Amino acid sequence: MNYLSELLKLPVLDVDGKRLGVVNDLGIATGEVFPHVTSLAFQGPGKTPFMISWRKYVDHVDDEGVHLKTRDTDVRFSFLQPDELLLARDILNKQIVDTQGLKVVRVNDLKLSSSGENQLRLLGAEVGARGLLRAMHPALERFAARIARAVGHPLEEEIIAWSYMDLLERSTQTIKLSVSHKTLDELHPADIADIIEQLDPRLRGQVFAQLDTAQAAEAISEFDDDDLVAEVLEGMSDRDASSMLALMDPDDAADLIEELDYEKAEKLLRLMGVKEERAIRNLLGYGESTAGRIMTSEFVALSATDTAEDAIEAIRRLDEDFESVYYVYTLDGTGALTGVLSLRTLIVADREERLCDLAYRDVVWVSPDLDQEEVADEMAKYDLVAVPVCDENRHMLGIVTVDDALDVIAEEHEEDLQIAGIGSGDAVQGESTHVLSWFARRHYWILVWAVASGIIAALLGSLGVGSQRFIYPMCAMPAVLLTASRFSAFVRNYFLEYDEREHEGAPYVAFLLQTTAIGVVLALVVFLCGQLMVGAAFTGGEQALPARLFTACFGCAAGTVLVSAASSVVYLKALFWRDEHDMNTSGTAMSLLAVLIAGALYAVAATIYVAVLAG
Repeated sequence: MNYLSELLKLPVLDVDGKRLGVVNDLGIATGEVFPHVTSLAFQGPGKTPFMISWRKYVDHVDDEGVHLKTRDTDVRFSFLQPDELLLARDILNKQIVDTQGLKVVRVNDLKLSSSGENQLRLLGAEVGARGLLRAMHPALERFAARIARAVGHPLEEEIIAWSYMDLLERSTQTIKLSVSHKTLDELHPADIADIIEQLDPRLRGQVFAQLDTAQAAEAISEFDDDDLVAEVLEGMSDRDASSMLALMDPDDAADLIEELDYEKAEKLLRLMGVKEERAIRNLLGYGESTAGRIMTSEFVALSATDTAEDAIEAIRRLDEDFESVYYVYTLDGTGALTGVLSLRTLIVADREERLCDLAYRDVVWVSPDLDQEEVADEMAKYDLVAVPVCDENRHMLGIVTVDDALDVIAEEHEEDLQIAGIGSGDAVQGESTHVLSWFARRHYWILVWAVASGIIAALLGSLGVGSQRFIYPMCAMPAVLLTASRFSAFVRNYFLEYDEREHEGAPYVAFLLQTTAIGVVLALVVFLCGQLMVGAAFTGGEQALPARLFTACFGCAAGTVLVSAASSVVYLKALFWRDEHDMNTSGTAMSLLAVLIAGALYAVAATIYVAVLAG
């Protein structure tokens, strides 16, 4: 009896073998590394619940049941103590946080260890398939294990050891588990965010509430899901949410504030201190996706006439939660940026040396209206970990730090992947390993081909031409659909590689000429392929009806290919327009639209030609 599922429903027998009921739970004390089983809960006659001390009354456990040391008349019932919990009620089938694996898992069974005849210890939680099968029926688990062993892939146990255990909140009956003796609030904020994002929605707020205000501020700034951010903030009291946002870096707080409705955002801002509110409102005043929006107003800037000792002392006086200091900037008498020096320069410099003599004067800076992607490019070009943001008079407004630049790069990369037809959940390297996903994304044109052929057959039948003649337009249709799909991919790649800084204006005219020229070549190739098929398959010459039908269909296909090529500029214009309005575009959706339009144009033209020639 090594698992809780095997103990449940066992009979409870007194010393004379009299049946008192069946086991329905075990109690443990949470204060030990591997907790002892302290209580036995069983269901007596009439489904009456009872609980007794394990150490005092249980003699041993075997396949026949749980055997007690005394007669039923000598048993005294007890109650669950404050430091105890019930395994089946509080842990089994509940979500736990594995802080070593940094993931949320569900407990399918619990593994026990016997130490002596009447001592049981809790070793760990079974979170794998074996525990789930065993909970359904032990025979099912054994059968599945034999099958898995026979095919060379043994069904292994997935046990997470309970080297530390604590309840997040007693009323939630949700457990926090750690192999490394870390508790949830000791993890890195990014790890906390990952864990909370994996939890069921009903538990997120309860888990988030276990963090103090500073920890909550750091964790929420790491959330990737904007809707989740809004959900968590809506679940907090206005004062708590305002205090948390005030502790965050102003740029992170501004991003979160923007996700809320106007009334909620204004209320939270008014509850903040004047300094924090002003900093966030200043950032919200800049356009979205600009340097001003992602910059932080926390930086170190001193007069150029100050000394290295003054700079070091200024850094010492900063608050612990101050934005990371990468550089010290120097200003002239009007407050304009004149130079920059690294911390290393400060450390090795003579304490009395003036900053103007130490600073690097050729400072790279950006304007607050510059696009955030160009800011990230500038930082990458000059290998900067922070870049100052200045107005037209070089007065510093803030700095953009490397972590914000990395977020921008990741965001732009995600948008590029989406335009290219790769979702955020897809593997970037290689194709999707899921057969249906791979087929739906890459070969949906086959389904369009089949559906369109069926529609053409139905139309020809309704016109009295004969539905069997759909075979002629069906043969040429793949060339149309594949060409439309490839031109869609060409448009996406052109858009992703286009650099506005190297070109003046939108490239629509040049792009139209380029795609039209390609379309003419492809149209000729399609039509000539049709002529080769006619010459090889029909001996009656071009006057024979089948030959004329094939020629007409391939002629329609060539015309549709040319139209698809020339109309590609419309898709390019749509991509630029949506990008200017910060709207994401799915590459797969755009490709599907192009294929459907091309298929519809070809189907109409081919149906008309076949009906006329055959009629």
